[in-house]
Amino acid sequence: MSKPEFDLLIKNTRVVRPHGNVVFDADIAITDGKVALVAPGIDVTRAKAVHDGKHRMAFPGVVDAHMHSGIYSPLEEDAVTESKAAAMGGVTSSLNYFRTGQYYMNKGGPYKTFYPEVLKAAKNRFHVDYGFHLAPMDSTHIKEIPMLIEKFGVSSFKIFMFYGSHGLHGASDAQRDFLMIGKDDRYDYAHFEFIMRGIQAAREQMPHLADQISLSLHCETAEIMTAYTKIVEKDKSLTGLAAYSASRPQHSEGLAVFIASYLANETALPNINLLHLSSRKAVQAAMMMAETFPHINFKREVTIGHLMLDVTSKAAELAKVNPPIRPRADVEFLWDALLAGELDWVVSDHACCRHEMKLPKQYSGNYFGKIWMAKSGFGGTEYMLPALISEGTRRGMGYNHMARVTSWNPAQRYGLNSKGDIAAGFDADIALVDTAKTWTIHAKDSPSTQGFTPFEGLEMSARVDETFLRGKLIYQDGQVLGKPGGKYLFRPTN
Repeated sequence: MSKPEFDLLIKNTRVVRPHGNVVFDADIAITDGKVALVAPGIDVTRAKAVHDGKHRMAFPGVVDAHMHSGIYSPLEEDAVTESKAAAMGGVTSSLNYFRTGQYYMNKGGPYKTFYPEVLKAAKNRFHVDYGFHLAPMDSTHIKEIPMLIEKFGVSSFKIFMFYGSHGLHGASDAQRDFLMIGKDDRYDYAHFEFIMRGIQAAREQMPHLADQISLSLHCETAEIMTAYTKIVEKDKSLTGLAAYSASRPQHSEGLAVFIASYLANETALPNINLLHLSSRKAVQAAMMMAETFPHINFKREVTIGHLMLDVTSKAAELAKVNPPIRPRADVEFLWDALLAGELDWVVSDHACCRHEMKLPKQYSGNYFGKIWMAKSGFGGTEYMLPALISEGTRRGMGYNHMARVTSWNPAQRYGLNSKGDIAAGFDADIALVDTAKTWTIHAKDSPSTQGFTPFEGLEMSARVDETFLRGKLIYQDGQVLGKPGGKYLFRPTN
C-alpha cells in the first residue's frame, strides 16, 4: 500500500473562491499546511485523515486587516482572547494597528527598541496568524521605516490624521502627552508629508517590495471636529450616537481624504489605503480623488460596524467609534458603494473595550451625556463574516464578491501572498460556513473579554461552524480548539 500523499482531506464542500461568480462542489486536499488540490471526488485513501465538510460553504480564511489588539488591555491578554473571537468568525489572519504613545504599551521611543517588545508580548499567544501595521509618530520613526520593512517584515504604515489636536475620544488639550513625542516634533500635515516621503524613499530603495508597501490613513480633520463638537455641545438638541456623528461631521472625512490624496500626489506615493470610510461624503471624496489622481492606487475600506449599525442603534454609547456610526442614509450609501465594487475590503476595526472601560461609573450623567465620556471603539471580528453574508445575501451580494472583500483584496494589498484563496499553493485557511443557519448574536457566546457587543440581538442567517488555520482545525461548533498556534506574518509572505 502506497503512503498517503495528503495530510488532510476535507470532503463535500462548496468552494467559494474570490474570482469569478461560481461556487462549485469540491474536496480540498491539504499537505504541510498548504492546499494541495481542489477537485471533486478525491479518493479518501490518498489522505491520512478525512474531514466531512457536510456540503457547507468553504470560504477562504478571513483576513481581518484592521484590528487593535492591545489597545485597552495588555497585548499579552488581548492576543489570546480576541484571537479566539477572530477564529470564531472564520478569521485566520489578524493585522493590528499599533503605535507608540498612550494606550497600547504606553511608552514612546524608537521602534528599534519598542517593536521587539511588541513581538515578544505577542509570541505564542495568537490563535490565528498575526501581523502589525505601525504608525510613525515622530521624525525618528520615519528614519526607521526601511529597517522596519527589512528586519521585521512590516510593509504597511498608518497616519491618524486628527491626533495632532483632537483626542481619541473627543476634544483634548493634552495631545502631546497622549502622543509621547519630543518637544521639537509636531503631529501635523507637515509630519504626514514627511511620512509619505519616507515611505516612498523606502519603496525606491526596495523596488522588489515596492508594490506591497503602503500607507493607511484615518481620515478626519481635527479642526473641523473641534469646532463642531462645541456647536453640538452648545445646541444640545442631539444626544447619543446622533450627537457624536454631528460632532465629527461627514465633510470632515471628505476634507481629510482630499488632503491625504493631494499629499500622496505631491510625494509620489502611489499606494494609499483610506480606512473605515463611514459616509457618503467620504466615499464620494475618495472616488473624486481616484479620478483626479489616476496614478495613485487608492484602496477604500469599510467596517462591518458602519454597514450594520446606524445612529438609532440601541447600543448607544457602546457603539461609539471613530469615525462615528452614521445616519441610515449613509449606511445605505455604503452598501450601494460596496455592491458596486467601489469599496475594496471589509474589516472589523476590532478594539476590545470592556464595559467598565467603555463607560466608567464615575462619568455617569456627567458632561452632556454618556456619549462624550465613553471610550471609542468596540469589538466584532467574530461577527464580520456572518454579518456580511447575512445582510449581503439579502441585498444580492454574491459569495465570490464576499470572498474578495474579506480575504483576497486585503491579502494582496498587505503582502500576504499565501493568503486569501482556496487554491493549490495557498495556506489552507478555510472557514466552513452554514449559510442556512439562523442564530442571534449574544455577547455571552463570544470568547472576547469585552462582555458586550453593539450587535447584540441582531439575527444572522449564516454561521461559521469550523475554522481551519493552515490545515489545522482551530474552531468548531462554538469552541476554540488547542493552544495558540498563530504565526507572525513577516510581510511580504512567500
